[in-house]
Amino acid sequence: MPTSRATPEQRSALPVVLVAMPFLEVYRPSIQIGLLSSIAAAHGYPVRTLHAHLDLAAAVGVDTYHQLSEHRGKLLGEWLFSVEAFGDAAPDPSGHHAAFFSSASLSMADLLHIRETVVPAYLDELVASYDWGAARVVGFTSTFQQNAASFALARRLRQRRPDLVTLFGGANFEGDMGPEYVRTVDSIDLAIVGEGDEAFPALLDALATGDGLDEVPGLVRRRGDEVVVTPATPPVEKLDEHPVPDYAEYFDRAERLGLLTAVDRPEVVIPFESSRGCWWGAKHHCTFCGLNGATMRFRSKSAHRVLDELAHQSGRYGTFRFGAVDNILDMQYLTTLMPQLAEYDFELFYEVKANLSRDQLRTLAQAGVRQLQPGIESLNTRVLALMRKGVRAAQNVNFLRWAQYFGIEVDWNLIWGFPGETEEDYVQQAAVMPDLVHLRPPAASGRVWMERFSPLFTVADARFREPDRSYGYVYPAAVDLDRVAYFFEHEWKEPLADIAYDGVREAVAAWTAAWQQRSPTLTYRSAPDLVHIYDRRQSGREGTYTFRGSLAQIYRVCSERPISAAAVRRRLGLPPGYAEDAFREFAQRGLMFLDGEQGLALALPAVPGR
Repeated sequence: MPTSRATPEQRSALPVVLVAMPFLEVYRPSIQIGLLSSIAAAHGYPVRTLHAHLDLAAAVGVDTYHQLSEHRGKLLGEWLFSVEAFGDAAPDPSGHHAAFFSSASLSMADLLHIRETVVPAYLDELVASYDWGAARVVGFTSTFQQNAASFALARRLRQRRPDLVTLFGGANFEGDMGPEYVRTVDSIDLAIVGEGDEAFPALLDALATGDGLDEVPGLVRRRGDEVVVTPATPPVEKLDEHPVPDYAEYFDRAERLGLLTAVDRPEVVIPFESSRGCWWGAKHHCTFCGLNGATMRFRSKSAHRVLDELAHQSGRYGTFRFGAVDNILDMQYLTTLMPQLAEYDFELFYEVKANLSRDQLRTLAQAGVRQLQPGIESLNTRVLALMRKGVRAAQNVNFLRWAQYFGIEVDWNLIWGFPGETEEDYVQQAAVMPDLVHLRPPAASGRVWMERFSPLFTVADARFREPDRSYGYVYPAAVDLDRVAYFFEHEWKEPLADIAYDGVREAVAAWTAAWQQRSPTLTYRSAPDLVHIYDRRQSGREGTYTFRGSLAQIYRVCSERPISAAAVRRRLGLPPGYAEDAFREFAQRGLMFLDGEQGLALALPAVPGR
């Protein structure tokens, strides 16, 4: 067991409760409190977890809760808890701004009912029904829209138990945000900024012994009229030494509330962590990404440690579905972890970089990776360079091709609104989208958000930058919104007119409709000097293309990955200009994606699984 400077008696006298409040996803336990509870237990502290978001899901219904939890831009979830969090200091006590947050599926009346009736009753029930009596410390983890709900419960608990220590941490407390919340929110006693793996047990030791708060890394607290912050420790390096997260309370609570049954349990996605940071971002931080504010450094667990954890969690909770919380896949896993996983029947989600090859995607599919988030973001190479993505558009399209071929679902978005764009960048994207309808469309599309910690947050191209308007409907006037906001409204000095994106909007809508209404396909079969391409993308325009000789060879060469016409010419021994002309002819028929000098065959092999 890890060493502790507190005695066993002192540790046993400091019971801890770790809480995950709305709006965490329903069918996903919190890895934050799952891991921290295991760390605290390993240091000898009595600790319980409380997945309190489940109680609200049971109260409003899972479908309604899903709609509330899916809002990332407008702070709907925070607004619902604002009055209970801040009392008379809340900026919208009468619910005047319900119209701002309402939608076709969540009317003003629905939102006001939840805010004025359901939320207070939910908090009252949490306080009354849960055993808080023995707790000395209550810790809240907060990411995205978990702040106000956490403040609201902490406020109620402090009213009942003034001696209770309330502790906060998580992504919402990174950088300037944590100190500003501690300065202005009375229900917060202490906060940890940065990774809590070492800071949390160090804080428990300090509380148990009654001294040493100045030695707790990354600790934020009030001292008189000041807010003091101790320096954080460097990011944790030895991830293999972490205990396995404990999710038992999540399953017990979900089943007790009727949200899960023994039949549903295998459908729950168990979060796991195999790495931290981002190896690409450490070299070339994508301009719009606000993740890893102070912890970009990439670290990963060994392959055998990851496999052991998945086996342990599967055996304990009876599920084979896992979701990596990693920001990016450790590429070494393609040769270490994935071949081992191929021997089992796990289903995995990972975030990856979109330049993976056919062979690499085959390896992931064989390992049980069923869903990938590749960060595609654009189908224009010039815009991707503005984003600092480190990939070309043709690589993004090729990723979509081979992921689909191997049965991997791709979750990707299309975003626009970057300084330096041109109208032609979006004319080109809109023009090629009808050729791609046989591939999975973006799940969402729209203007880029400006996020704290992203390179865009500090660029000089902004005419103005201010916190998203909804922050003003949630937080009291005493809170400096510039210091706590994560999402910012902005305008560039030389922006494209919004009409420049209309073609892309329309093309995405048509692509999505085609995908939903039917199953468009574009496949080919080949022999050494023959290619048949079966085009079933456009209803009423189905057909078959036949190419022989050099044209067939060119198409096959361009199917594996993007390749230049010059490289094709050298490989096949073609006369000058022949490959370039073939590229243009294939592209005119919508059978090839052109990206500068590179061409990529769009059809997928008709024979699956190769």
